[in-house]
Amino acid sequence: MSEPKPPTPAPGDTYKGWLFKWTNYIKGYQRRWFVLSNGLLSYYRTQAEMGHTCRGTINLATANIAVEDSCNFVISNGGTQTYHLKASSEVERQRWVTALELAKAKAVQMQAESDDSGDDCPAVPPTSGQGGGCRNSEIQSTLRTLNSKVEDLSTCNDLIVKHGSALQRSLSELEGIRVGADMGEKIRQVTERATLFRITSNAMINACRDFLSLAQTHSKRWQKSLQSERERRIWLEETLEQLAKQHNHLERAFRGATVLPPSFSNPTLVNKGGVSGKGDASDEDDDNEFFDAMEDPAEFITVPADPKYHRRSGSNVSGISSETGIDDQSVNFDELSLASNPESPQPLEIEPVRQRRTRIPDKPNYYLNLWSIMKNCIGKELSKIPMPVNFNEPLSMLQRLSEDLEYYELLDKAAKCQSSLEQMCYVAAFTVSSYSTTVHRTGKPFNPLLGETFELDRLRECGYRSLCEQVSHHPPAAAHHATSEKGWTLRQEITMASKFRGKHLSIMPLGSIQCLFDKSKNHYTWKKVTTTVHNIIVGKLWIDQSGEMDVVNHRTGDRCHLKFAPYSYFSRDVPRKVTGVVTDKDGKAHYVLSGTWDEKIEFSKVMQSSKGENGTEGKQRTVYQTLRAKEIWKKNPLPEGAENMYFFSLLALTLNEPEEGVAPTDSRRRPDQRLMEEGRWDEANAEKQRLEEKQRIVRREREREAVKAASSPEEGTHQDNYQALWFEKIDDPISGETMHVYKGGYWEAKEKGSWDMCPDIF
Repeated sequence: MSEPKPPTPAPGDTYKGWLFKWTNYIKGYQRRWFVLSNGLLSYYRTQAEMGHTCRGTINLATANIAVEDSCNFVISNGGTQTYHLKASSEVERQRWVTALELAKAKAVQMQAESDDSGDDCPAVPPTSGQGGGCRNSEIQSTLRTLNSKVEDLSTCNDLIVKHGSALQRSLSELEGIRVGADMGEKIRQVTERATLFRITSNAMINACRDFLSLAQTHSKRWQKSLQSERERRIWLEETLEQLAKQHNHLERAFRGATVLPPSFSNPTLVNKGGVSGKGDASDEDDDNEFFDAMEDPAEFITVPADPKYHRRSGSNVSGISSETGIDDQSVNFDELSLASNPESPQPLEIEPVRQRRTRIPDKPNYYLNLWSIMKNCIGKELSKIPMPVNFNEPLSMLQRLSEDLEYYELLDKAAKCQSSLEQMCYVAAFTVSSYSTTVHRTGKPFNPLLGETFELDRLRECGYRSLCEQVSHHPPAAAHHATSEKGWTLRQEITMASKFRGKHLSIMPLGSIQCLFDKSKNHYTWKKVTTTVHNIIVGKLWIDQSGEMDVVNHRTGDRCHLKFAPYSYFSRDVPRKVTGVVTDKDGKAHYVLSGTWDEKIEFSKVMQSSKGENGTEGKQRTVYQTLRAKEIWKKNPLPEGAENMYFFSLLALTLNEPEEGVAPTDSRRRPDQRLMEEGRWDEANAEKQRLEEKQRIVRREREREAVKAASSPEEGTHQDNYQALWFEKIDDPISGETMHVYKGGYWEAKEKGSWDMCPDIF
């Protein structure tokens, strides 16, 4: 069916027509009816929907318009709204682009004029629809009055110019005239014209005075109305927030009323907070892909403890402490001891601490079609997909592992704890804090080369230092070892298993993490949860963490069960929620943890627990009486301009900073990664291909040597005899796993400056 030829767009005209809008990689482009009017571009499924259902609108005043090819163009407001559109022909596309550019220019001009003049809002908002009409009429009347004054000023200006020129001519004639009969006539003409000029000038002055007075009067009124509107907006926002909290509280109280004993009051769930929407609402349900998990009922609920636990006398404090292992106030005492302990880092140093960098070059804006690369990689292992640096961030996986130490202070505090149960709370908070740096980090880290290392020496500033080494290439595995002067050791070996599923990318860490404390001999182990990257092809990338984690103290049998709730569009819970319960070897609960993995974690001491009735799915829930929650960890704010620096934290900004004396295999010396950080992405891609090809050649040579050294073909076939340089593989007697642990020698080699044993990998 042929469409009527649309008219050539003109400034200010409403422009309508059919365009094809990209929805997702399954449906592709879908035909939509677009309407451009008053600086807004709206679209509908059909023309019939124009009267009742708008599927989406974008404001052109803040939008960018980019042409991709002969028929395609993109409109984006720099946030969550991006329209990929296609016209039926190049001529049609040009008509639309011209109309959009004209509408954008007019919208920007109107917005600037509106910002200069302010909003004309009455002190008391109208209570009916007629109030808005009266306000508009008043504004229009004021504008008409001001326009008439401007016209009067313009007319007076024209008259002044006219009479001024005539007066000038008369004066010139008067200078050349001879004294005689014509003298009186010329003087009369000059006098008349001078009088006209004076009258016109007075009229101009009066018109200017009227215009200024009228403008000042309405300016004060508009400023007062604007201030009143701002105050009302703040009041409405506060009222809405209070209503939302009250609604949430009543809803949770109603849901938990059936499981609470009659003696309990004011029940609340472990996690409090409103529902936070994610993404941009649109008629295309699959424009933004969500991980729609079933909303699990809460496994437990907490209620305020009986007042008797808060008003303890000196005689019963020891009894409660002996029963639970730690007093409620001991946490505060421990935190105070950390501040006053002579072993803690002092603000004054004998030698000045090195100043670390706080910025890196801004990320370039290079366009690349992700689907053209990923469409042939569905179901494959991510580490085997050749990816350009356009999808990377200028850090390696070894440096990302070192970022787990961002909140090392939690382990410093844990090392000071006298109670193993309290120590468990700090260790659990540390495990959650390692995910806080990933919330906006959608870039893929560089896959380390075999034998690549990374050291993070913060012994003088923070009291710890760590070393990472890539100990295997297929499957990729990295070993990490960190020690602190405060008496703790962290070690881990992580093997990443990742799958691309078309709509999302799942990353499953398979290794384990161990934390050992010298003083208490406590030995903790845990495993990381699954990371999911959504909207790989269409929409805005976003990251979620989901799964369950058990932090186990193998010496005492204490355990903390953490649950990372997957994000669900239909869930009433706060997004990125984490809950946990700390129990002893007998299964008795002592602490409850709650919060989010991207913001903060709080913990509450359990004073009493009881079994409630069955929940919505027949699962029995436990009711905990707890003391007031205390914050145990809070995320550090990102540095200014982080959105232009890959959303790096202050620690991440320093990880790739060049340092003297590091090993030749250190990630800081990797050329493709350095080129990417400097914004030279084309050179970085070429260097990345060179390094990967060099690694393949070295691996084939190593396999050939292994075959020659084997006693039989069966033993030598495809055998890779690579041995890590700084780590060795052992059977851990505590966890029962085989893992690489640090065997020593690195820091001694660095002190001597002897790196002869390091391979040439770059």
